[in-house]
Amino acid sequence: MVTRRNIAGRFGSAAAGMLLATGVTLAARRRGLEKARLHERQLELEELAIRRKSLQHQQRMHWELLARAIDDPSLAEVIDTYDKGIPAQKRRQFFYANAWYVNLYHLYEAGLLDQEELFGRLRELFQTPLMREYWEASKDQRASLKATSTESRVGGMVDGLIKDLDEADTDEWWVVGTPPSV
Repeated sequence: MVTRRNIAGRFGSAAAGMLLATGVTLAARRRGLEKARLHERQLELEELAIRRKSLQHQQRMHWELLARAIDDPSLAEVIDTYDKGIPAQKRRQFFYANAWYVNLYHLYEAGLLDQEELFGRLRELFQTPLMREYWEASKDQRASLKATSTESRVGGMVDGLIKDLDEADTDEWWVVGTPPSV
């Protein structure tokens, strides 16, 4: 009997040792997986920060280029795709209108405005006849956008908003239109 207990005890302690080793191995794997997840998340956040900086830089560059075109008609000719029958002063105003629209678009793209906030700001911006004229004059430029792009979807939202504003029976423009579902 002593021998059987001794053998059973040895097997029992060996099994306990194996269970302990397995538990340590599983804990080490979990720590490794968690470390890998944290590293992946850190890389995602760094990528997001780079994307936001790139968007900020692009927006600054867009404004600088448009400001030069607004200030110097000879430079405006480089990017002026509007109907040449439109007076030069009006085309310069269209460049400025574009800067306002693109500013809102970039705020949305950067995640600083959600869709509902973008809609509200666009609703306000498109109250002026000049913004609507700009939008109409630039429709050919938007026609080349890929239909599934964010820019195309936002353009479609503006088209619908302008239609709603034109058809509204109220002077309370701030209640016109249905904000897109978020």
